[in-house]
Amino acid sequence: MARTASIPTVSDAVETDAPRVGARGWAALVVLMLPVLLVSVDNTVLSFALPEISIALSPSGAEQLWIIDVYPLVLAGLLVTMGTMGDRFGRRRMLLIGATGFAAVSALAAFAPTAGLLIAARALLGFFGAMLMPSTLSLLRSIFQNRDQRRLAIAVWASAFSAGSALGPIVGGFLLEHYAWGAVFLVAVPVLIPLLIAAPLLVPESRDPNPGRIDPISILFSMGAMIPVVYAIKSLATDGPTLGAGAWALLGAALGALFVRRQLRADIPMLDMALFRRGTFSGAILVNLLSVVALVGFLYFVSQHLQLVLGLSPMVAGFALVPGMAAMIVAGLTVVPISRRVQPRVLIPAALTFSVAGYLLVAFTTADHGVVPLIIAFVVLGLGIGAAETISNELILSSAPAEKAGAASAVSETAYELGAVLGTAILGGIITAFYRGALVLPEGLPAEAADAARETLAGAYTAASELPGALGTALWDAAAAAFGSGIMVTSLIGAALVIAAGVIAAVTLRSTNTAG
Repeated sequence: MARTASIPTVSDAVETDAPRVGARGWAALVVLMLPVLLVSVDNTVLSFALPEISIALSPSGAEQLWIIDVYPLVLAGLLVTMGTMGDRFGRRRMLLIGATGFAAVSALAAFAPTAGLLIAARALLGFFGAMLMPSTLSLLRSIFQNRDQRRLAIAVWASAFSAGSALGPIVGGFLLEHYAWGAVFLVAVPVLIPLLIAAPLLVPESRDPNPGRIDPISILFSMGAMIPVVYAIKSLATDGPTLGAGAWALLGAALGALFVRRQLRADIPMLDMALFRRGTFSGAILVNLLSVVALVGFLYFVSQHLQLVLGLSPMVAGFALVPGMAAMIVAGLTVVPISRRVQPRVLIPAALTFSVAGYLLVAFTTADHGVVPLIIAFVVLGLGIGAAETISNELILSSAPAEKAGAASAVSETAYELGAVLGTAILGGIITAFYRGALVLPEGLPAEAADAARETLAGAYTAASELPGALGTALWDAAAAAFGSGIMVTSLIGAALVIAAGVIAAVTLRSTNTAG
């Protein structure tokens, strides 16, 4: 029989009157920020290292996307599983296992000799990363029981993502200018060593007294639902509508339905589907998903535009994005006192209006102007995303009981990582398709150079640098113009995704009370 019981929740009044933590709790927050900082640094560093990786390993267009996508794909497919295991076996224990494995595999990824081996290493990083992220957010839920303190803690936690994203381009830019691209993966080691030392001392262990069982069939269904759907999206974005893409999408949908059906029939499911019956929980998840799609897609094509089209070094390109990342941090912290008085159904759409304006600025100024409009656009976009992510993450945790924090956190992180995959696959795939469609190759181009130029912008850059003066210049001018032609359409689609997130917030969060 299907489970129909609703998820019990703690009232806002009770949570507001809950005990407040002292210095030890805030020190634990600092420790829990380390893996968050690492993951966000890793994502940003990789985006900026992609041109160097493309030149060094010569990946195909599909391999280039998979280098970015395989990590969040594997991570997203395993987050629910790892969140449930954390609820059962201990969230701090899973955090420490994940940190150890992540550091070891990062060292291996730094020396990958081929694109295929780098993709494999990134997949392993996704496996261990899935142990890190649900643990950090669910441990915050157990440490900060007072909702006012938890709002601030989650804002700081979310700011670690933005801080890492801001730090990533600077650190990565420095490393890329002085060392080989593999150095960007070695950043994980010095970040995770303090975590392994301090977490056992400062972070208390927590677990669910009545956890969902570890169900291998459900694990296979959850992975099997995610991978075919994302593959279909990637195929659709790069190759257009095909029977193969449709078949993969149907397979993913069927396996997803089987996963849901199995959870509904289980006495103690791996993931309690009653969570999704709460409009606040489901709405906040969708806001997270669409916001991250828009943000990651923006970073994917803007990082290439800054380095390859505008000719900035990795470090200078990183500094160009720092104001936008700083805006995300400021917005995430500033929105905390506002959220005590303004309903999220009003606050989130209002915040996301800034992000829409940022995308429109990119759409109508990037092709004809330099770096300044991009800096301003990212500042405006970051204001909206930073505020919306802080509010939605707090709503996700508050909508679920404390003992189910691991499962709720896993769903939140799944939305985040799936959004990262879809941001690259959808917006990255769209701009790649427009690039290929608009590229007009100059006459007399060698076949090998032509093939490389059609694959990716980085391929055109490498090919142009190897050709004699006039022919190389003509190829690069054509490639830069083709890439720029896709920015307007891609930016408008990004703006549409942000608008959809705002509408969902206005509709689904209608009954939410944040007054505390």
